[in-house]
Amino acid sequence: MGLSVALSLLAGRVQALPGQTPDEAVVWIQANPTLRPVRGEKLLVRKSDTPAQRFMFSASPQQVGRASSGSTGGIIRTEETSFFDIQNGVTRDRLQEALRVIYGPTVYQDFAQAKTLYAYPTQNTLDRAVNRDTPLLAALQGEVREGDRYAYWLEIARQKNGFAYSGKIIVFLRDDLPKLEAELRNR
Repeated sequence: MGLSVALSLLAGRVQALPGQTPDEAVVWIQANPTLRPVRGEKLLVRKSDTPAQRFMFSASPQQVGRASSGSTGGIIRTEETSFFDIQNGVTRDRLQEALRVIYGPTVYQDFAQAKTLYAYPTQNTLDRAVNRDTPLLAALQGEVREGDRYAYWLEIARQKNGFAYSGKIIVFLRDDLPKLEAELRNR
């Protein structure tokens, strides 16, 4: 059986979701018509129409948020989809649509029905950003959600005029929620 036949057979059974092995993720990424990786891309897919427009998808065994030591369990823990688009901007709707197109209706429904655990910036964050002269802290808008299957982190960086040129949506294991939430609250 050739590799392309094996990929097509596995693609129907495998979904590269957090909790699965890196090998399963590679097969799914290679078979995903939205991601369309080029030769040599395995757990990281990059697309660029122009220097002002870039897309990236990555699957990682690392926990979401800041790098930490310790066992990853040999599974994919985090999958990130990010956009950088100076021409068209990045919106919440665009990130949600990317989630729906890449993962399908089941994961999208889990995201849509997920409970928001933390949203930022809070007023306290805005006050600290002004006092410390750290405008980037105030420019980041995001939320962390917990669904029945997965956890989600959506973040957009807005300029002072409100235009957002970069953003990301991350699907990750629910077990990693406390770590991420603590990191975001303590920024």
